[in-house]
Amino acid sequence: MKTLDHILKDLNDMADPEYISTMEYFGIKGAPKTLLGIKNAFLKPYAKELGKSQELACKLWDQNLHECKLLAIHVSEPKKFTREKAEKWISECYSWDLVDGLGMRIISKTDFAYDKVKEWSSRQPEYEKRMAFAVMVGLSLASSKLSNENIERFFPIIEKESWDDRNFVKKAVNWALRQIGKRNLALNAKAIEVAEQIKLQNTKPARWIAADALRELKSDKIQSRLKSKKS
Repeated sequence: MKTLDHILKDLNDMADPEYISTMEYFGIKGAPKTLLGIKNAFLKPYAKELGKSQELACKLWDQNLHECKLLAIHVSEPKKFTREKAEKWISECYSWDLVDGLGMRIISKTDFAYDKVKEWSSRQPEYEKRMAFAVMVGLSLASSKLSNENIERFFPIIEKESWDDRNFVKKAVNWALRQIGKRNLALNAKAIEVAEQIKLQNTKPARWIAADALRELKSDKIQSRLKSKKS
């Protein structure tokens, strides 16, 4: 396996300063870390080349480079990820892409994922709260063997937290509702019911979450895909 110094050299060789403005345009923040401007098209294959290693992931996460943290997520081993490590990493997330990657690729594959969803969904820090819904998305994208009953336990949380007007929270709440509703026809019907209930809250974020979710979940495209999937 490559040494940390070798990896850092490789990352700096892949750096594209001109791409940094694109990352920032999409709300990816470097501060307090440094952005190198590496596209996922280059970072993901490099991570695959490195292979999985929780020891390496921890070393990468502690580096003063944004792309090192992204790489850490790719090479992490979810089964070796502890609750303590999850709390440390989530407290150090400063950009939505780190939150989503950590929640979807790692936390959703741990045996404490469901516990953390409930706990984090009521947290005050914006990114910690978003993490709960990123984990929901990761779980909803998991194997079809995961029961509807396990997924449905997220609906009360989604409905309860639809009041939050903060950009990275309301978008994550909406994202989780839509993704769950695209899993199968039964969950689609339930997600539409939940969206209608959210709309009745009649707050600005709730109206937006509901309207956006209903538009996609009721669309011909989604309905046709789910019916085709069932058949």
